[in-house]
Amino acid sequence: MFSKIFAIALLAISALASAATAEFPQRPIRVILGVAPGGGQENIMRAMTPKLLKTLGVNVIVDSRPGGSGTIAVDLAKQAAPDGYTLLMISASQVINPLVSGSASYDLQRDFTAVTRLITQPYLLVVTPGLPPKSVAELIQYGKANPGKLTFGSAGIATATHLASELFRDQAQFESTHVPYKGIGPLYPDLLAGRVQWAFVTINSAIGHVKANRLRALAISSAKRSSAAPAVPTVAESGLPGYDVTQWYGILAPTGTPRAIVARLNAGFIAVVNDAEMGEHFARDGAEAAGSTPQQFAAHVKSEQERWARVIARAGLQTLK
Repeated sequence: MFSKIFAIALLAISALASAATAEFPQRPIRVILGVAPGGGQENIMRAMTPKLLKTLGVNVIVDSRPGGSGTIAVDLAKQAAPDGYTLLMISASQVINPLVSGSASYDLQRDFTAVTRLITQPYLLVVTPGLPPKSVAELIQYGKANPGKLTFGSAGIATATHLASELFRDQAQFESTHVPYKGIGPLYPDLLAGRVQWAFVTINSAIGHVKANRLRALAISSAKRSSAAPAVPTVAESGLPGYDVTQWYGILAPTGTPRAIVARLNAGFIAVVNDAEMGEHFARDGAEAAGSTPQQFAAHVKSEQERWARVIARAGLQTLK
């Protein structure tokens, strides 16, 4: 008798869960970000929200929770109910931080399920005009001929721009001293003044300086050229085959979120990133749509973890943060 009652109860619960999934979403969805308001990541998500209202049928609330190198946002999101109403927007930073600290409170593969990658955004390798090199090959040659004399800047220790530079330097096999800053913005005064000679920076932050000849663009960090700077060659085609580094953003949901809800979210976000108007918005920032299946995004996060773990180990960065 008890087993029959138990079976009936399970069926009832299953039916309710299925009904809730089929009707998803019924209330606003919150997307948590680990960055301060006004940054590029938040601007992109806010630009997407009006179109997400159309594709998902509910408002999407952008909830910025900066601090702890993104850890505060991740911890908050992983504690949320796995019902699709709380999501996490991540970038390469949330992949890198646990690899550097060695004591992170989260594991992206354990605590979250992938929804989709949103966009990719290559970096621009720039040098100060006073530096002789006018190509990647010449920069490498100059670095080898002047060991230890070059300095490069980044947005901070173990940030994506730092690791992009370390990977470049490691593949090119030349010495250069790292000067970390608290973000891309604070880097520019010293870069423009020549106190640091080279850096990987975002295209949208650098393109004005390049056009005004205050900086010289040598290469794009991605595997293919960028529509935002089509005349600039890639690092790979400039002498370092296989070099491919981009900033990227994606969406995760807490582990346990039903597959049907993940599929619904995936479809809603994919429709937005593939929208022509959004494509124009991305292009202004030197970015492009990179929507994916949940499985593809999960594989991407895993491959990023493996690659940056190797770079961090070679550079000895675990002891620096």
